[in-house]
Amino acid sequence: MNAPAAPAVSKPERSATAGRPSSAKPPGPCLLVIFGAGGDLTKRLVTPALYNLACTHLLPENFAIIGVDHTASDDQAWRDHLSQAMQSFVGGTGEFDPAAIDQTAWTWLTERMYYQVGDFEDSKSFDTLRDRIAEIDKAHETGGNVIFYLAVADRFFGRVIDELGKAKLVDADEPAPADEAKPWRRVVIEKPFGHDLKSARDLNARILKVLDEDQIFRIDHFLGKETVQNIMTFRFSNGMFEPLWNRDHIDHVQITVAETVGVEARGSFYEATGALRDMVPNHVFQLLCMTAMEPPTSFEADAIRSKKVDVFKAIKPVEPHHAVRGQYESGSVLGKSVRAYRSEPNVDPRSNAETYAALKIDIDNWRWAGVPFYIRTGKYMTRRSSEIAIQFKQAPMALFAETGCEALRTNWLVIRVQPEEGISLQFEVKRPGPTVELQTVKMNFAYKDWFPPQQNVGYETLLYDVMTGDQTLFQRADQVEEGWRIVQRVLDQWAKTTPDDFPNYIAGTAGPAAADALLAQDGGRSWRPVAVDAGPKPLSTGLASK
Repeated sequence: MNAPAAPAVSKPERSATAGRPSSAKPPGPCLLVIFGAGGDLTKRLVTPALYNLACTHLLPENFAIIGVDHTASDDQAWRDHLSQAMQSFVGGTGEFDPAAIDQTAWTWLTERMYYQVGDFEDSKSFDTLRDRIAEIDKAHETGGNVIFYLAVADRFFGRVIDELGKAKLVDADEPAPADEAKPWRRVVIEKPFGHDLKSARDLNARILKVLDEDQIFRIDHFLGKETVQNIMTFRFSNGMFEPLWNRDHIDHVQITVAETVGVEARGSFYEATGALRDMVPNHVFQLLCMTAMEPPTSFEADAIRSKKVDVFKAIKPVEPHHAVRGQYESGSVLGKSVRAYRSEPNVDPRSNAETYAALKIDIDNWRWAGVPFYIRTGKYMTRRSSEIAIQFKQAPMALFAETGCEALRTNWLVIRVQPEEGISLQFEVKRPGPTVELQTVKMNFAYKDWFPPQQNVGYETLLYDVMTGDQTLFQRADQVEEGWRIVQRVLDQWAKTTPDDFPNYIAGTAGPAAADALLAQDGGRSWRPVAVDAGPKPLSTGLASK
Protein backbone atom coordinates (compact mmCIF):
# COMPACT_ATOMS: atom_id res chain seq x y z
CA MET A 1 0.00 0.00 0.00
CA ASN A 2 2.97 2.29 -0.39
CA ALA A 3 2.04 5.23 -2.63
CA PRO A 4 4.32 7.36 -4.79
CA ALA A 5 5.31 10.71 -3.37
CA ALA A 6 3.17 13.68 -4.29
CA PRO A 7 4.81 15.52 -7.20
CA ALA A 8 5.42 19.21 -7.32
CA VAL A 9 2.33 20.92 -8.71
CA SER A 10 2.30 23.62 -11.33
CA LYS A 11 -0.19 26.42 -10.88
CA PRO A 12 -1.71 27.25 -14.26
CA GLU A 13 -4.08 30.14 -14.55
CA ARG A 14 -7.66 29.08 -14.12
CA SER A 15 -10.18 29.68 -16.86
CA ALA A 16 -10.76 33.34 -17.57
CA THR A 17 -14.20 32.59 -18.97
CA ALA A 18 -15.67 31.43 -15.67
CA GLY A 19 -17.22 34.06 -13.49
CA ARG A 20 -17.36 34.32 -9.73
CA PRO A 21 -20.49 35.26 -7.77
CA SER A 22 -19.96 38.78 -6.49
CA SER A 23 -20.30 37.98 -2.78
CA ALA A 24 -18.63 34.56 -2.72
CA LYS A 25 -14.96 34.06 -1.99
CA PRO A 26 -12.87 30.88 -2.14
CA PRO A 27 -12.69 28.98 1.16
CA GLY A 28 -9.45 28.58 3.07
CA PRO A 29 -6.95 25.78 2.33
CA CYS A 30 -8.19 22.22 2.77
CA LEU A 31 -7.81 18.60 1.72
CA LEU A 32 -10.80 16.47 0.66
CA VAL A 33 -10.67 12.71 1.30
CA ILE A 34 -13.37 10.77 -0.57
CA PHE A 35 -14.15 7.26 0.69
CA GLY A 36 -15.77 5.44 -2.22
CA ALA A 37 -13.61 7.07 -4.89
CA GLY A 38 -14.57 4.47 -7.49
CA GLY A 39 -18.30 4.68 -6.86
CA ASP A 40 -21.13 6.10 -8.92
CA LEU A 41 -21.77 9.02 -6.57
CA THR A 42 -18.19 10.24 -6.84
CA LYS A 43 -18.25 9.98 -10.62
CA ARG A 44 -21.72 11.41 -11.35
CA LEU A 45 -22.12 14.13 -8.74
CA VAL A 46 -19.18 14.88 -6.44
CA THR A 47 -16.56 15.24 -9.18
CA PRO A 48 -18.77 17.37 -11.48
CA ALA A 49 -19.61 19.59 -8.50
CA LEU A 50 -15.91 20.07 -7.74
CA TYR A 51 -15.28 20.85 -11.41
CA ASN A 52 -18.07 23.44 -11.41
CA LEU A 53 -16.58 25.05 -8.29
CA ALA A 54 -13.20 25.13 -10.02
CA CYS A 55 -14.75 26.82 -13.06
CA THR A 56 -16.26 29.53 -10.86
CA HIS A 57 -13.05 30.01 -8.84
CA LEU A 58 -14.70 28.79 -5.63
CA LEU A 59 -12.10 26.22 -4.64
CA PRO A 60 -9.08 27.31 -2.62
CA GLU A 61 -5.74 27.53 -4.41
CA ASN A 62 -4.25 25.31 -1.69
CA PHE A 63 -6.52 22.33 -2.29
CA ALA A 64 -6.12 18.60 -2.92
CA ILE A 65 -8.22 15.44 -3.14
CA ILE A 66 -7.42 11.89 -2.01
CA GLY A 67 -9.72 9.19 -3.35
CA VAL A 68 -9.88 6.04 -1.22
CA ASP A 69 -11.27 2.71 -2.42
CA HIS A 70 -10.48 -0.99 -2.25
CA THR A 71 -9.85 -1.42 -6.00
CA ALA A 72 -6.20 -1.54 -7.04
CA SER A 73 -5.32 1.66 -8.90
CA ASP A 74 -2.99 4.65 -8.76
CA ASP A 75 -3.09 8.43 -9.05
CA GLN A 76 -2.93 8.63 -12.85
CA ALA A 77 -5.37 5.77 -13.45
CA TRP A 78 -7.95 7.43 -11.20
CA ARG A 79 -7.47 10.76 -12.92
CA ASP A 80 -7.88 9.10 -16.32
CA HIS A 81 -11.01 7.26 -15.15
CA LEU A 82 -12.64 10.51 -14.00
CA SER A 83 -11.52 12.35 -17.14
CA GLN A 84 -13.25 9.73 -19.29
CA ALA A 85 -16.37 10.01 -17.15
CA MET A 86 -16.42 13.80 -17.49
CA GLN A 87 -16.13 13.56 -21.27
CA SER A 88 -19.00 11.05 -21.35
CA PHE A 89 -21.30 13.64 -19.77
CA VAL A 90 -20.80 16.19 -22.57
CA GLY A 91 -24.04 16.78 -24.43
CA GLY A 92 -25.94 14.30 -22.27
CA THR A 93 -29.31 14.61 -20.56
CA GLY A 94 -28.38 14.04 -16.91
CA GLU A 95 -27.92 16.49 -14.07
CA PHE A 96 -24.44 17.27 -15.39
CA ASP A 97 -24.52 17.81 -19.17
CA PRO A 98 -21.92 20.40 -20.17
CA ALA A 99 -21.48 21.52 -23.77
CA ALA A 100 -17.74 20.97 -23.31
CA ILE A 101 -15.19 20.44 -20.56
CA ASP A 102 -13.07 23.47 -19.71
CA GLN A 103 -9.66 21.84 -19.93
CA THR A 104 -7.91 24.59 -17.97
CA ALA A 105 -10.20 24.13 -14.98
CA TRP A 106 -10.17 20.33 -15.28
CA THR A 107 -6.36 20.19 -15.47
CA TRP A 108 -6.13 22.46 -12.44
CA LEU A 109 -8.35 20.00 -10.56
CA THR A 110 -6.76 16.73 -11.72
CA GLU A 111 -3.29 17.93 -10.74
CA ARG A 112 -4.61 17.90 -7.18
CA MET A 113 -6.09 14.38 -7.32
CA TYR A 114 -4.46 11.37 -5.65
CA TYR A 115 -5.58 7.80 -5.14
CA GLN A 116 -5.12 5.57 -2.10
CA VAL A 117 -5.97 1.87 -2.01
CA GLY A 118 -7.68 1.05 1.25
CA ASP A 119 -10.10 -1.27 2.99
CA PHE A 120 -12.80 0.64 4.88
CA GLU A 121 -12.79 -2.00 7.63
CA ASP A 122 -9.01 -2.42 8.02
CA SER A 123 -7.28 -0.29 10.67
CA LYS A 124 -3.97 -0.52 8.80
CA SER A 125 -5.50 1.28 5.84
CA PHE A 126 -6.28 4.25 8.04
CA ASP A 127 -2.74 4.35 9.41
CA THR A 128 -1.45 4.44 5.83
CA LEU A 129 -4.00 7.11 4.96
CA ARG A 130 -2.79 9.25 7.86
CA ASP A 131 0.72 9.23 6.41
CA ARG A 132 -0.58 10.06 2.91
CA ILE A 133 -2.62 12.96 4.26
CA ALA A 134 0.44 14.39 5.99
CA GLU A 135 2.47 14.08 2.77
CA ILE A 136 -0.11 15.75 0.51
CA ASP A 137 -0.99 18.35 3.14
CA LYS A 138 2.65 19.41 3.10
CA ALA A 139 2.91 19.39 -0.71
CA HIS A 140 -0.19 21.54 -1.21
CA GLU A 141 0.00 23.56 2.01
CA THR A 142 -3.57 22.73 3.00
CA GLY A 143 -3.01 23.80 6.60
CA GLY A 144 -4.00 20.52 8.24
CA ASN A 145 -7.67 21.10 7.33
CA VAL A 146 -9.31 17.87 6.17
CA ILE A 147 -12.80 16.90 4.99
CA PHE A 148 -13.66 13.19 5.03
CA TYR A 149 -16.50 12.49 2.58
CA LEU A 150 -18.29 9.16 3.10
CA ALA A 151 -19.56 8.37 -0.42
CA VAL A 152 -19.99 4.73 0.62
CA ALA A 153 -22.79 2.31 1.43
CA ASP A 154 -24.49 3.27 4.69
CA ARG A 155 -23.34 0.05 6.38
CA PHE A 156 -19.82 1.51 6.41
CA PHE A 157 -20.70 4.86 8.03
CA GLY A 158 -20.18 3.83 11.64
CA ARG A 159 -17.14 1.67 10.96
CA VAL A 160 -15.30 4.31 8.90
CA ILE A 161 -15.87 6.94 11.59
CA ASP A 162 -14.73 4.51 14.29
CA GLU A 163 -11.50 3.90 12.36
CA LEU A 164 -10.99 7.61 11.74
CA GLY A 165 -11.21 8.06 15.50
CA LYS A 166 -8.78 5.23 16.28
CA ALA A 167 -6.27 6.63 13.80
CA LYS A 168 -6.74 10.11 15.34
CA LEU A 169 -7.59 11.47 11.92
CA VAL A 170 -10.50 13.57 13.17
CA ASP A 171 -8.64 15.11 16.10
CA ALA A 172 -7.66 18.59 14.97
CA ASP A 173 -5.33 19.11 17.92
CA GLU A 174 -2.20 20.14 16.06
CA PRO A 175 -0.75 23.36 17.48
CA ALA A 176 -1.24 26.41 15.25
CA PRO A 177 0.89 29.54 15.02
CA ALA A 178 -0.45 32.48 16.99
CA ASP A 179 -1.59 34.29 13.84
CA GLU A 180 -3.34 31.29 12.26
CA ALA A 181 -6.61 29.47 12.92
CA LYS A 182 -6.52 26.03 14.49
CA PRO A 183 -6.73 23.24 11.87
CA TRP A 184 -10.12 21.55 11.58
CA ARG A 185 -11.46 18.10 10.62
CA ARG A 186 -15.00 17.57 9.22
CA VAL A 187 -16.97 14.51 8.10
CA VAL A 188 -19.66 14.46 5.39
CA ILE A 189 -22.17 11.62 5.66
CA GLU A 190 -24.45 10.70 2.76
CA LYS A 191 -27.97 9.34 3.09
CA PRO A 192 -29.59 7.13 4.18
CA PHE A 193 -28.85 8.10 7.77
CA GLY A 194 -30.42 5.08 9.41
CA HIS A 195 -33.33 2.92 8.23
CA ASP A 196 -35.71 3.68 11.06
CA LEU A 197 -35.83 5.60 14.34
CA LYS A 198 -33.78 3.08 16.32
CA SER A 199 -30.99 2.76 13.74
CA ALA A 200 -30.79 6.55 13.34
CA ARG A 201 -30.47 6.97 17.10
CA ASP A 202 -27.85 4.23 17.27
CA LEU A 203 -25.82 5.75 14.43
CA ASN A 204 -25.98 9.22 15.98
CA ALA A 205 -24.85 7.84 19.33
CA ARG A 206 -22.01 5.93 17.68
CA ILE A 207 -20.56 8.77 15.65
CA LEU A 208 -20.99 11.33 18.44
CA LYS A 209 -18.58 9.26 20.52
CA VAL A 210 -15.92 10.15 17.95
CA LEU A 211 -17.05 13.50 16.54
CA ASP A 212 -18.56 16.71 17.86
CA GLU A 213 -21.83 17.77 16.26
CA ASP A 214 -20.15 20.77 14.64
CA GLN A 215 -17.84 18.37 12.76
CA ILE A 216 -20.71 16.39 11.21
CA PHE A 217 -22.32 17.36 7.90
CA ARG A 218 -25.27 15.06 7.08
CA ILE A 219 -25.74 15.89 3.43
CA ASP A 220 -28.93 16.00 1.36
CA HIS A 221 -28.41 17.24 -2.18
CA PHE A 222 -32.00 18.54 -2.41
CA LEU A 223 -30.91 21.38 -0.13
CA GLY A 224 -28.21 22.32 -2.62
CA LYS A 225 -30.78 23.25 -5.25
CA GLU A 226 -31.23 26.98 -5.77
CA THR A 227 -35.02 26.77 -5.77
CA VAL A 228 -35.05 25.03 -2.39
CA GLN A 229 -32.70 27.60 -0.89
CA ASN A 230 -34.93 30.32 -2.35
CA ILE A 231 -37.98 29.21 -0.37
CA MET A 232 -36.90 31.09 2.76
CA THR A 233 -35.96 34.17 0.77
CA PHE A 234 -39.27 34.12 -1.08
CA ARG A 235 -41.24 33.82 2.15
CA PHE A 236 -39.37 36.13 4.48
CA SER A 237 -38.22 38.92 2.15
CA ASN A 238 -41.61 39.62 0.55
CA GLY A 239 -44.16 41.35 2.73
CA MET A 240 -47.04 40.29 0.48
CA PHE A 241 -46.69 36.55 1.09
CA GLU A 242 -45.67 35.89 4.68
CA PRO A 243 -48.87 37.44 6.21
CA LEU A 244 -50.91 34.90 4.19
CA TRP A 245 -48.69 31.94 5.07
CA ASN A 246 -50.92 30.36 7.74
CA ARG A 247 -54.09 28.42 8.52
CA ASP A 248 -56.29 31.50 8.10
CA HIS A 249 -55.60 31.69 4.37
CA ILE A 250 -54.20 28.33 3.23
CA ASP A 251 -56.43 25.32 2.61
CA HIS A 252 -53.73 22.69 2.15
CA VAL A 253 -50.25 22.06 0.77
CA GLN A 254 -49.13 19.41 -1.72
CA ILE A 255 -45.49 18.37 -2.07
CA THR A 256 -44.65 16.16 -5.03
CA VAL A 257 -41.36 14.50 -5.98
CA ALA A 258 -42.18 12.48 -9.10
CA GLU A 259 -39.60 10.63 -11.14
CA THR A 260 -39.66 9.19 -14.65
CA VAL A 261 -36.89 6.71 -13.87
CA GLY A 262 -37.52 3.28 -12.43
CA VAL A 263 -35.52 1.24 -9.97
CA GLU A 264 -33.49 -0.27 -12.84
CA ALA A 265 -30.10 -1.52 -11.55
CA ARG A 266 -30.80 -0.55 -7.93
CA GLY A 267 -33.00 -3.56 -7.19
CA SER A 268 -30.96 -4.84 -4.26
CA PHE A 269 -30.99 -1.42 -2.62
CA TYR A 270 -34.68 -0.83 -3.23
CA GLU A 271 -35.76 -4.23 -1.95
CA ALA A 272 -34.34 -3.31 1.47
CA THR A 273 -35.33 0.35 1.36
CA GLY A 274 -38.45 1.24 -0.62
CA ALA A 275 -39.72 4.66 -1.66
CA LEU A 276 -40.66 5.91 1.80
CA ARG A 277 -37.25 5.32 3.41
CA ASP A 278 -35.42 6.43 0.27
CA MET A 279 -37.16 9.78 -0.17
CA VAL A 280 -39.48 10.92 2.61
CA PRO A 281 -37.49 11.41 5.87
CA ASN A 282 -34.80 13.26 3.92
CA HIS A 283 -35.64 14.88 0.56
CA VAL A 284 -39.40 15.41 0.95
CA PHE A 285 -39.25 16.42 4.61
CA GLN A 286 -36.60 19.01 3.75
CA LEU A 287 -39.08 20.66 1.37
CA LEU A 288 -41.79 20.42 4.02
CA CYS A 289 -39.82 22.07 6.81
CA MET A 290 -38.56 24.88 4.54
CA THR A 291 -42.20 25.57 3.68
CA ALA A 292 -43.59 25.30 7.21
CA MET A 293 -40.84 26.71 9.45
CA GLU A 294 -41.18 29.91 11.46
CA PRO A 295 -38.98 32.91 10.60
CA PRO A 296 -35.52 32.46 12.16
CA THR A 297 -33.93 35.29 14.09
CA SER A 298 -30.96 35.30 11.68
CA PHE A 299 -29.35 33.30 8.90
CA GLU A 300 -26.99 31.65 11.37
CA ALA A 301 -26.95 27.89 11.04
CA ASP A 302 -28.23 27.11 14.55
CA ALA A 303 -31.07 29.64 14.26
CA ILE A 304 -32.34 28.11 11.02
CA ARG A 305 -31.84 24.47 12.00
CA SER A 306 -33.64 25.01 15.32
CA LYS A 307 -36.70 26.36 13.48
CA LYS A 308 -36.69 23.30 11.24
CA VAL A 309 -36.57 20.99 14.24
CA ASP A 310 -39.50 22.89 15.77
CA VAL A 311 -41.57 21.98 12.69
CA PHE A 312 -40.76 18.29 13.03
CA LYS A 313 -41.51 18.28 16.75
CA ALA A 314 -44.97 19.71 16.00
CA ILE A 315 -45.80 16.96 13.49
CA LYS A 316 -47.90 14.11 14.79
CA PRO A 317 -46.73 10.57 13.95
CA VAL A 318 -48.39 9.54 10.69
CA GLU A 319 -51.06 6.91 11.24
CA PRO A 320 -51.03 3.98 8.79
CA HIS A 321 -54.47 4.88 7.44
CA HIS A 322 -53.01 8.23 6.36
CA ALA A 323 -50.35 6.52 4.23
CA VAL A 324 -50.55 4.86 0.82
CA ARG A 325 -47.97 2.66 -0.86
CA GLY A 326 -47.73 1.62 -4.47
CA GLN A 327 -45.66 -0.50 -6.83
CA TYR A 328 -45.45 0.01 -10.59
CA GLU A 329 -46.64 -2.41 -13.23
CA SER A 330 -45.21 -2.47 -16.75
CA GLY A 331 -46.25 0.44 -18.91
CA SER A 332 -44.97 3.31 -21.03
CA VAL A 333 -42.92 6.23 -19.70
CA LEU A 334 -42.15 9.16 -22.01
CA GLY A 335 -43.04 6.98 -24.98
CA LYS A 336 -40.79 4.10 -23.95
CA SER A 337 -42.06 0.69 -22.82
CA VAL A 338 -40.79 -0.27 -19.37
CA ARG A 339 -41.09 -3.43 -17.29
CA ALA A 340 -42.79 -3.95 -13.95
CA TYR A 341 -40.83 -3.52 -10.72
CA ARG A 342 -41.07 -7.24 -9.99
CA SER A 343 -39.30 -7.90 -13.30
CA GLU A 344 -36.35 -5.62 -12.52
CA PRO A 345 -32.92 -7.20 -11.83
CA ASN A 346 -32.30 -8.31 -8.23
CA VAL A 347 -35.98 -7.93 -7.31
CA ASP A 348 -38.11 -10.68 -5.76
CA PRO A 349 -40.89 -11.68 -8.23
CA ARG A 350 -43.29 -11.42 -5.28
CA SER A 351 -41.73 -8.28 -3.83
CA ASN A 352 -43.70 -6.07 -1.46
CA ALA A 353 -41.28 -3.13 -1.70
CA GLU A 354 -43.06 0.11 -2.51
CA THR A 355 -41.98 2.31 -5.41
CA TYR A 356 -44.55 4.99 -4.49
CA ALA A 357 -45.55 6.53 -1.17
CA ALA A 358 -48.11 9.18 -0.25
CA LEU A 359 -48.78 10.52 3.25
CA LYS A 360 -50.99 13.04 4.98
CA ILE A 361 -49.02 15.14 7.46
CA ASP A 362 -50.59 17.18 10.30
CA ILE A 363 -48.60 19.97 11.94
CA ASP A 364 -50.03 20.77 15.35
CA ASN A 365 -48.95 24.37 15.93
CA TRP A 366 -50.52 27.80 15.78
CA ARG A 367 -49.55 28.48 12.18
CA TRP A 368 -50.61 25.19 10.60
CA ALA A 369 -53.22 23.44 12.77
CA GLY A 370 -55.97 22.16 10.49
CA VAL A 371 -53.93 22.58 7.29
CA PRO A 372 -53.01 19.15 5.91
CA PHE A 373 -49.73 18.66 4.06
CA TYR A 374 -50.03 15.91 1.45
CA ILE A 375 -46.75 14.48 0.19
CA ARG A 376 -46.09 11.94 -2.54
CA THR A 377 -43.09 10.47 -4.30
CA GLY A 378 -42.79 7.70 -6.84
CA LYS A 379 -40.85 6.01 -9.60
CA TYR A 380 -41.99 5.77 -13.24
CA MET A 381 -44.61 8.48 -12.99
CA THR A 382 -46.09 10.67 -15.72
CA ARG A 383 -43.25 13.15 -15.77
CA ARG A 384 -40.32 14.33 -13.67
CA SER A 385 -41.51 17.00 -11.29
CA SER A 386 -40.58 18.30 -7.85
CA GLU A 387 -42.87 21.04 -6.59
CA ILE A 388 -44.48 22.61 -3.56
CA ALA A 389 -48.07 23.62 -4.32
CA ILE A 390 -50.00 25.82 -1.88
CA GLN A 391 -53.76 26.07 -2.31
CA PHE A 392 -55.39 29.10 -0.72
CA LYS A 393 -58.88 29.02 0.71
CA GLN A 394 -61.71 29.69 -1.68
CA ALA A 395 -63.24 33.16 -1.84
CA PRO A 396 -66.97 33.56 -1.04
CA MET A 397 -69.22 32.78 -4.02
CA ALA A 398 -72.21 34.99 -3.21
CA LEU A 399 -70.96 38.05 -5.12
CA PHE A 400 -70.74 36.05 -8.34
CA ALA A 401 -73.91 33.98 -7.96
CA GLU A 402 -75.82 35.99 -10.62
CA THR A 403 -72.99 36.00 -13.18
CA GLY A 404 -73.50 32.48 -14.45
CA CYS A 405 -70.21 31.37 -12.96
CA GLU A 406 -70.63 27.84 -11.65
CA ALA A 407 -67.74 27.93 -9.17
CA LEU A 408 -64.72 29.94 -8.18
CA ARG A 409 -61.38 28.33 -8.73
CA THR A 410 -59.01 28.39 -5.81
CA ASN A 411 -55.71 30.24 -5.99
CA TRP A 412 -52.50 28.24 -6.25
CA LEU A 413 -48.96 29.30 -5.48
CA VAL A 414 -46.54 26.74 -6.92
CA ILE A 415 -42.80 26.59 -6.25
CA ARG A 416 -41.19 24.41 -8.92
CA VAL A 417 -37.97 22.83 -7.65
CA GLN A 418 -37.16 20.91 -10.84
CA PRO A 419 -36.92 20.59 -13.74
CA GLU A 420 -38.53 23.89 -14.80
CA GLU A 421 -37.34 25.92 -11.82
CA GLY A 422 -39.56 28.84 -10.92
CA ILE A 423 -42.66 30.11 -9.14
CA SER A 424 -46.20 30.56 -10.47
CA LEU A 425 -49.33 32.16 -9.06
CA GLN A 426 -52.82 31.28 -10.33
CA PHE A 427 -55.70 33.71 -9.77
CA GLU A 428 -58.99 34.96 -11.22
CA VAL A 429 -59.57 37.95 -13.52
CA LYS A 430 -62.52 39.31 -15.50
CA ARG A 431 -62.54 38.37 -19.16
CA PRO A 432 -62.82 41.49 -21.38
CA GLY A 433 -66.40 42.14 -22.44
CA PRO A 434 -69.74 43.63 -21.31
CA THR A 435 -70.60 40.78 -18.91
CA VAL A 436 -68.81 39.41 -15.89
CA GLU A 437 -67.05 36.26 -16.99
CA LEU A 438 -64.19 34.93 -14.91
CA GLN A 439 -60.94 33.69 -16.37
CA THR A 440 -58.27 31.82 -14.46
CA VAL A 441 -54.83 33.11 -15.38
CA LYS A 442 -51.29 32.54 -14.23
CA MET A 443 -48.27 34.70 -13.54
CA ASN A 444 -45.07 32.76 -13.98
CA PHE A 445 -41.48 33.39 -12.91
CA ALA A 446 -38.87 31.11 -14.47
CA TYR A 447 -35.26 31.16 -13.35
CA LYS A 448 -34.08 30.70 -16.93
CA ASP A 449 -35.77 33.96 -17.99
CA TRP A 450 -34.00 36.07 -15.38
CA PHE A 451 -30.65 34.45 -14.70
CA PRO A 452 -27.97 33.00 -16.97
CA PRO A 453 -27.90 29.20 -16.94
CA GLN A 454 -25.45 27.62 -14.52
CA GLN A 455 -24.13 24.08 -14.59
CA ASN A 456 -25.18 22.73 -11.20
CA VAL A 457 -25.71 19.21 -9.88
CA GLY A 458 -26.88 20.28 -6.41
CA TYR A 459 -23.65 19.53 -4.53
CA GLU A 460 -21.72 22.72 -5.32
CA THR A 461 -23.21 24.89 -2.58
CA LEU A 462 -23.07 22.02 -0.09
CA LEU A 463 -19.39 21.25 -0.71
CA TYR A 464 -18.57 24.95 -0.54
CA ASP A 465 -20.43 25.19 2.78
CA VAL A 466 -18.52 22.23 4.22
CA MET A 467 -15.27 23.96 3.31
CA THR A 468 -16.39 27.16 5.01
CA GLY A 469 -17.91 25.35 8.01
CA ASP A 470 -21.48 26.55 7.37
CA GLN A 471 -23.94 23.89 8.62
CA THR A 472 -27.13 25.73 7.66
CA LEU A 473 -28.11 23.29 4.90
CA PHE A 474 -27.19 20.15 6.81
CA GLN A 475 -29.34 18.10 9.18
CA ARG A 476 -28.66 18.06 12.89
CA ALA A 477 -28.94 14.83 14.89
CA ASP A 478 -32.28 15.74 16.45
CA GLN A 479 -33.78 16.65 13.07
CA VAL A 480 -32.85 13.27 11.61
CA GLU A 481 -34.38 11.42 14.53
CA GLU A 482 -37.59 13.46 14.46
CA GLY A 483 -38.00 12.68 10.76
CA TRP A 484 -37.87 8.94 11.45
CA ARG A 485 -40.22 9.32 14.43
CA ILE A 486 -42.88 10.81 12.17
CA VAL A 487 -42.98 7.81 9.80
CA GLN A 488 -42.11 4.99 12.22
CA ARG A 489 -45.70 3.78 12.76
CA VAL A 490 -46.18 3.50 9.01
CA LEU A 491 -42.92 1.57 8.60
CA ASP A 492 -43.91 -0.80 11.40
CA GLN A 493 -47.36 -1.43 9.92
CA TRP A 494 -46.06 -1.94 6.41
CA ALA A 495 -43.49 -4.44 7.70
CA LYS A 496 -46.27 -6.53 9.24
CA THR A 497 -48.73 -6.52 6.32
CA THR A 498 -48.60 -7.69 2.71
CA PRO A 499 -50.38 -5.59 0.09
CA ASP A 500 -52.92 -7.67 -1.81
CA ASP A 501 -53.07 -5.30 -4.78
CA PHE A 502 -49.39 -4.99 -5.81
CA PRO A 503 -48.59 -3.92 -8.48
CA ASN A 504 -51.25 -1.22 -8.21
CA TYR A 505 -50.26 1.51 -10.68
CA ILE A 506 -49.15 1.41 -14.27
CA ALA A 507 -45.76 2.89 -15.08
CA GLY A 508 -46.22 6.28 -16.71
CA THR A 509 -49.25 7.25 -14.61
CA ALA A 510 -49.68 9.40 -11.50
CA GLY A 511 -49.78 6.58 -8.96
CA PRO A 512 -52.32 4.24 -7.33
CA ALA A 513 -56.02 5.02 -6.96
CA ALA A 514 -55.70 4.79 -3.19
CA ALA A 515 -53.59 7.97 -3.25
CA ASP A 516 -56.47 9.81 -4.91
CA ALA A 517 -58.82 8.51 -2.24
CA LEU A 518 -56.47 9.82 0.48
CA LEU A 519 -57.28 13.37 -0.60
CA ALA A 520 -60.84 12.81 -1.78
CA GLN A 521 -61.95 11.72 1.70
CA ASP A 522 -60.88 15.14 3.02
CA GLY A 523 -63.65 17.24 1.54
CA GLY A 524 -63.16 16.17 -2.04
CA ARG A 525 -59.62 17.46 -2.50
CA SER A 526 -57.54 16.15 -5.37
CA TRP A 527 -53.91 15.99 -6.43
CA ARG A 528 -52.54 18.43 -8.96
CA PRO A 529 -51.87 16.61 -12.25
CA VAL A 530 -48.38 15.16 -12.61
CA ALA A 531 -48.25 16.36 -16.21
CA VAL A 532 -47.10 19.34 -18.22
CA ASP A 533 -49.18 22.27 -17.01
CA ALA A 534 -50.90 23.69 -20.08
CA GLY A 535 -52.35 26.53 -18.06
CA PRO A 536 -55.82 27.13 -16.62
CA LYS A 537 -58.91 26.98 -18.80
CA PRO A 538 -61.97 29.29 -18.70
CA LEU A 539 -64.73 28.32 -16.28
CA SER A 540 -67.87 29.94 -17.71
CA THR A 541 -67.37 29.52 -21.46
CA GLY A 542 -66.01 26.93 -23.80
CA LEU A 543 -63.64 29.42 -25.40
CA ALA A 544 -59.95 28.64 -25.33
CA SER A 545 -57.79 30.73 -23.07
CA LYS A 546 -55.83 33.39 -24.93
